[in-house]
Amino acid sequence: MNFAFTEEQQMFRDMFADFVAKEVEPLAEHISEHEEIPKALLKKAAMQGFLGALLPEEYGGAALDMVSYILLLEEVAKSDMSTAMVLHVHNDLVSRAILLCGSAEQKEQWLPAMAEGSVIGAWAFAEPDPAGLTNLQVMARAADDGYVLHGTKTWVSNAGIAGLMVVFAQAPEGPTALLVPADAAGLKLGQRDKTLGMRGVQIHPVYFNDVAVPADAVLGRPGDAQAVMAAVGDFSRLAMAAIALGGAEHALSLGVDFAKERKQFGVEIARKGAIQAYIADSAVEVETLRSQVYRCASLADQGLLDGLSASIAKLWANRVSYQVANRMIQTHGGYGYILDYAIGRVFRDCRTVEGIEGSNRTQQAAIARSVLAAHGFVM
Repeated sequence: MNFAFTEEQQMFRDMFADFVAKEVEPLAEHISEHEEIPKALLKKAAMQGFLGALLPEEYGGAALDMVSYILLLEEVAKSDMSTAMVLHVHNDLVSRAILLCGSAEQKEQWLPAMAEGSVIGAWAFAEPDPAGLTNLQVMARAADDGYVLHGTKTWVSNAGIAGLMVVFAQAPEGPTALLVPADAAGLKLGQRDKTLGMRGVQIHPVYFNDVAVPADAVLGRPGDAQAVMAAVGDFSRLAMAAIALGGAEHALSLGVDFAKERKQFGVEIARKGAIQAYIADSAVEVETLRSQVYRCASLADQGLLDGLSASIAKLWANRVSYQVANRMIQTHGGYGYILDYAIGRVFRDCRTVEGIEGSNRTQQAAIARSVLAAHGFVM
């Protein structure tokens, strides 16, 4: 197996790192404090092709391979996980769902605008009483020319900046995914949810008060929302693992830099055994996570990424991002609790990873089902 990057992938990685150093890193604290990503930054990201990263050139996209795209998320997350998260929802969920499941007309209508950044995508799945696709409470009543939506969605990432939402609702045919413009009559955003970490992501509840959508707004087939979820789910978990990897790398870097500079009793704390143990354990975990993320990205490029591999990557990402950031908080000692130090922001962002795209328990259950099924036990 060859784990080396191609010349093109290395070129992309260098370009991503250069953009992040110039455009994202200087704004990282501003994004967290003001709880929004500047429109100018998103515009610059769009000009670089980041908002159409996974789309073919025919739709104005950059047509990145999966490894290169994972490197993009990792590099952005090294400076600001909020910005990486906005890219993730827009690219991995909304744009990719339309690309894989949409009609030719839907692709022509939405994908060029999403690639240029004039339309940002949001993913409206969660509800106040979570029950997955089996018991959606947002209803899509049949109408003469389509459906009428009524109900509430929660935790809709990118809702505050979205031009288009993928909305999951219970239609007469069964659970159905629909493309709903954010300015549709009857659609209303609730009060912004203030989050512990990734504060730059604009998350809102969304209320649907008899929102009329045409029949051609159905993404995929009526009653088959599961196919839409399946089309993007595995890669979406991998993408979140890449964001966690970037966050963990950032935390480790901050901890190492602090340990080199901070002195106690005239000696750099980097010379102390306890600090070295923190750094060593964290470095091991980061490198093992990196190996799993890059391996899965390579599998995705070959069309071989499966649910088991994606869940393993996400479970390990949940653990590593939190554990590494927590150790680096401890490395900072009392300074880790002073907001002037970036490690506090990075810790909050890393801690948020588990709450997105499946908790540890969710991933453990998925992994156990796959392993048991491979041994002939079907649950």
